[in-house]
Amino acid sequence: MDIYQLLRIESVKAFDELFHHQIEEDQIQIEQTSADHEGDLTLVVFPLLRFSRKSPVETANLLGKKLQEVSEFVENYKVIKGFLNLQIAQIYWLNHLSSLLKHDNIQVKTNPKPLTYLIEYSSPNTNKPLHLGHIRNNLIGHSVSEILLARGHEVIKANLINDRGIHICKSMVGWLKAGQGKTPETTGQKGDHFVGDYYVLFDQLYKKEMEQLIKNGSSAEDAEKKAPIMLEAQQILKLWEKNDDETRRIWTEMNSWVYQGFEKTYRRMGVSFDKVYYESDTYLLGKKLVKEGLEKGLFFSREDQSIWVDLQPDGLDEKLLIRPDGTSVYMTQDLGTAQLKHDDFCPDQSIYIVGNEQEYHFKVLRLILKKLGKSYADAIKHLSYGMVDLPEGKMKSREGTVVDADDLMDEMKQTALDYINESGKSTPMEESEKVALCEIVGLAALKFFILKTDVKKRMVFNPEESIDFQGHTGPFVQYTFARINSILEKSKISNVRELIFDFDFELEIIEMDLLKKLYYFNDAIAEAEREMDPSQLANYIYQLAKLYNRFYHDLPILKEVSANKKYFRLQMSFVVSRLIEYFMNLLGIQVPKRM
Repeated sequence: MDIYQLLRIESVKAFDELFHHQIEEDQIQIEQTSADHEGDLTLVVFPLLRFSRKSPVETANLLGKKLQEVSEFVENYKVIKGFLNLQIAQIYWLNHLSSLLKHDNIQVKTNPKPLTYLIEYSSPNTNKPLHLGHIRNNLIGHSVSEILLARGHEVIKANLINDRGIHICKSMVGWLKAGQGKTPETTGQKGDHFVGDYYVLFDQLYKKEMEQLIKNGSSAEDAEKKAPIMLEAQQILKLWEKNDDETRRIWTEMNSWVYQGFEKTYRRMGVSFDKVYYESDTYLLGKKLVKEGLEKGLFFSREDQSIWVDLQPDGLDEKLLIRPDGTSVYMTQDLGTAQLKHDDFCPDQSIYIVGNEQEYHFKVLRLILKKLGKSYADAIKHLSYGMVDLPEGKMKSREGTVVDADDLMDEMKQTALDYINESGKSTPMEESEKVALCEIVGLAALKFFILKTDVKKRMVFNPEESIDFQGHTGPFVQYTFARINSILEKSKISNVRELIFDFDFELEIIEMDLLKKLYYFNDAIAEAEREMDPSQLANYIYQLAKLYNRFYHDLPILKEVSANKKYFRLQMSFVVSRLIEYFMNLLGIQVPKRM
């Protein structure tokens, strides 16, 4: 039984004896005491005043005194403006450490009400490689999935690949104009980078044609619509939707190049999927749903044959669902994909991990599905995250100024190698081992820096700052793990979990702090689940690593003359290392034993 439940049970009994009123356990609010006050746990008495019929301070004092009398774990208490701060006896924290040592694996408390979650993340376009923004998307998606799995939920990790539409046709036009039969194999390029270059080329040619039209007297608006290369892309989209053989052949071949490239990037990034959807499969179902809505009078058609939904009565605006030429838009295929997800898995929650600039889009999606009478509309949730910038500013894919995911991972690996060489941080090792280590460290720096930021916040990724072994970084946490591993190896004790010793000494303050931090690991996972925010884990594990390093510097471990203290500190070190490894794995980060 955890300390929260134990205190609730004891508080209910104490309250009844003091005030002759039986309250329910869920009426007892207990939370961790804030760092600027004495105590371990705080009982909030204000909701109980209508039953005690006394002031907050008097109620708290009476309850605190009673708990100190009847509970073997409440050692002391203090009342601060009606908040009852309780100090828990060290035996409770020590018992928890013993329980952590008993099990082969970390015992995570599961959610008593498990659900089925479908988590959609990544969602790349097949006209360009994955970039820094996709990295944040993938890392959030992967980590949120792992957190939900750890809490006992069923999770389906899904990827919706945007493999059709005008943007895909643009890269096709670029290749048809300048590719001259080249392929990734003939050029030695990774497939997604190869196709992405032609998307950039299209935009360059498009701008030149618009400039010429404007010089010839066209308005900027007309030039944008009537540039010959854009008309070509629109024509290819029409041919694609009509299943033109040659158009489909080129499309299939170019997409296959991109998929091969994506797979390499995903593998290196450490993310995977249980189900992959393709918009080329979902848009037809979306069109069918739009047709049904039109027939039912839920949508309307304009003179140009385009189909719309009027959401103005709902406080939104009119939304295009089918273009005048009969081609679909993003919303069309999202309607179809939502239906497919429901048909395939019937999830309790269908989570879309998409940037915050799409918040309006998902409001519209839910509302349209409700109008269509779809029972699963309320299951759709948008996990909105902030965009990622670089110190130099915002990225723009059409202008070729985006930081490719592959290039960034290469840069992080090199940055780690440079840092280790310059700082002399690594232990002596073969060059091949050092290179492999730098891949692990570089990716940890990248992943941790991104995941330590609240998902809702926009962020600036700074490669140099992310690699600092002394900062709030992944490498700092990894270095702590390697340090503990080295201590355990040097102890020459084969299994520190089985050490038996007499507990005949008083704990130092830093030891108590570390014990308490170990206790709250389940709180961190539960909060990360509740908020769907991996930063809760990243910041917990950083604080744990920081506390451990203070403990390491303040107190001897291997050189401790008292065998009892030495064995206790070794066991606590072992548990810290296990939690670091477990939490970092939930973040998708490896921890090397040597650094």
